[in-house]
Amino acid sequence: MRYRSNRVSSIPPYTFLEMKKHKEKLIEQGVDIIDLGMGDPDLPTHPHVVEKLMEELQDSNNLKYPNPIGCIEYRKAVAHFYKKQYDVDLNPETEVIALIGSKEGTANLIPALIDPGETVLIPDPAYPVYEMATILANGRCYKMPLEEENNYEPEISSIPDHVIKEAKLMFLNYPNNPTTACVDVDFFQRVCNFAKKNELIIANDSAYNMVSYGEYKPPSILQANGAMEVAVEFGTLSKTFNMTGFRIGYMVGNAEVIKSLSILKGNIDTGQFTPIQKAAAYALQGDYHCIEEYNGIYQSRLNAVVEALKSIGVVDIEVPKAAYFVWARVPKGYTSAEFAQFVLEKTGVIITPGTAFGENGEGYFRIAVSVDSHRIQEAVTRIKNKLFL
Repeated sequence: MRYRSNRVSSIPPYTFLEMKKHKEKLIEQGVDIIDLGMGDPDLPTHPHVVEKLMEELQDSNNLKYPNPIGCIEYRKAVAHFYKKQYDVDLNPETEVIALIGSKEGTANLIPALIDPGETVLIPDPAYPVYEMATILANGRCYKMPLEEENNYEPEISSIPDHVIKEAKLMFLNYPNNPTTACVDVDFFQRVCNFAKKNELIIANDSAYNMVSYGEYKPPSILQANGAMEVAVEFGTLSKTFNMTGFRIGYMVGNAEVIKSLSILKGNIDTGQFTPIQKAAAYALQGDYHCIEEYNGIYQSRLNAVVEALKSIGVVDIEVPKAAYFVWARVPKGYTSAEFAQFVLEKTGVIITPGTAFGENGEGYFRIAVSVDSHRIQEAVTRIKNKLFL
């Protein structure tokens, strides 16, 4: 008897699920593990958001089937956020859709837009879901290398004409995971012009749009002229308000793309729990001082990690302008996987090899500062004391 389809058989297990399983085995063996691999915030969900969720749970009307595209309060709140943060006007009825986390939205957007055999342009290294969801939709992946010397921006002019002809969708991700690279509106303008010329849809994954430091404020792709004709953007409250377990996100932008996704979602899910949506709406419409406070904590952690890595000879790294990762070259003599294994064996600290994000991640590793400051300092001390590189 066959227990899985050819599509499922063609994809490997999800990288971070496998890392979690390995971590649990080590803990069972008594190893004191410090996990700097997963980007799951350890800081608590902001208390006013939790209080709002508890309030909305008391309303029995909120306990019925939700609207698959999102309750109007939430969609209006997302539109409010875009106006406040980017001065971008959105129609909450047609240009905003609620997601059960941006991961779900990403996976469902692909079959909503492409037919089997069509091509999706995917950055490499990148969040693994872009590629896996394309494979599950029987699409073809074309990898756009992200190179350090090019600020981890894809060289769209080097994409072959025959690939562009077959392509329907391009994924971008800025601020970038895993590299932490940031771009300006001029970059988004060039990409939107390219998309319009070649009849492509651009999807920018903006999960870290509010996790930034200093004077840098990440732009939205929708700030580019004509972006609403060719672009959509994913967002999530997971990182912004530390609501990873709530599974609440959104997609905004081109109304026809929103409609396509809404048709698919309307047939396969019934939307996110309404109290969660209303708590998220409350968060988006409040003040953002709590975000600034948490960003300050992440920045201090990033400073500590960068200084520790420099002290053991890891060079050419700086504290990023956005996201809560450090992306750095592995020392000479190691592959990404070998170095990650070496660090784990010597220190009990989990880091992510760059190859978890694609072939072009070889030679790099990623550290997430999503554990508390004491554990960050312990990890830093172990790295300093036990790694002689």
